[in-house]
Amino acid sequence: MDIVGRNNDEDVLYPYGPAEGDKETPSEDDGTSGEVPLSIEFNFFGKNYKSLYVNNNGLISFSMEVSQYTPDAFPLTKGQSFVTPFWGDVDNDLGGTVYYRESTEPELLGQISQDMEKHLPNLHFKATWAFVATWDKVAYYGSASQKRNTFQAVLTTDGFHYIAILNYGDIQWTTGTASNGNPMTGTGGTPAQAGFNSGDETNYFNIPGSRTDAVLYIASTTNVDYRGRWVFEVNNFKVPGGCVYKANFAKEGEDFWTEEVCSTKCSCKDGRVSCVEEVCPEHSTCEASGSFFTCKIEEKKCH
Repeated sequence: MDIVGRNNDEDVLYPYGPAEGDKETPSEDDGTSGEVPLSIEFNFFGKNYKSLYVNNNGLISFSMEVSQYTPDAFPLTKGQSFVTPFWGDVDNDLGGTVYYRESTEPELLGQISQDMEKHLPNLHFKATWAFVATWDKVAYYGSASQKRNTFQAVLTTDGFHYIAILNYGDIQWTTGTASNGNPMTGTGGTPAQAGFNSGDETNYFNIPGSRTDAVLYIASTTNVDYRGRWVFEVNNFKVPGGCVYKANFAKEGEDFWTEEVCSTKCSCKDGRVSCVEEVCPEHSTCEASGSFFTCKIEEKKCH
């Protein structure tokens, strides 16, 4: 997981809201946009979809609407295919708005293309279509506070490559009270999930921190050296900036251990993971680090 310097929320989020012609989902707990037809076929994990659903609880789903508010651990294997920037118990009846639109507007496509030139220069990506869904200052179910979250999912294509961009503004809560969260803090219980699920046993991905307390800090992370932004190729699934090991992200050049006893050391190089049997060096301890484990050198005590 890479943590970099702060961008302004306005920098990481693409334009949204009434001025952009956005539609809104119903302001209700566990609501959805209903089926939204698309003017193109969007390829997600090798399957083409002509419609989608924007769900209040932080998901864009393809095969069915999703009203579930407590996130399950991936993979979900009964055909549920979705992109989730932040699957948690949103209640926009208590606060906030969920916006969405399909767009071929030149200014937006130009901005996306310019960003992809920075993030994925070898792809030579020129956007021809985009779908933007934004959860703007949304509250959590059972909230007894003014804590709000703002995040965004953007689907885009140039006709050859299919990209998902997840953007994070201000994230202040992780959990609704029906998921055993604290009504005052919006934390605890079963925290939000972020990533992708294809509906089968093998094609899924967790953004670091998912379903842990660390997801509260997701807006400080990135895989493209731009705080608050994660970018993925989702037709033939690829995660720029690192490797995928058992559906979790390892940063390019990172060494990590795969289990809590630190007996197998892996390295991410050129987008591929290689592993060897190796324990922690002497005078170090095996400790959790993001989605994996690391060997931390013990500090020497002075006498």
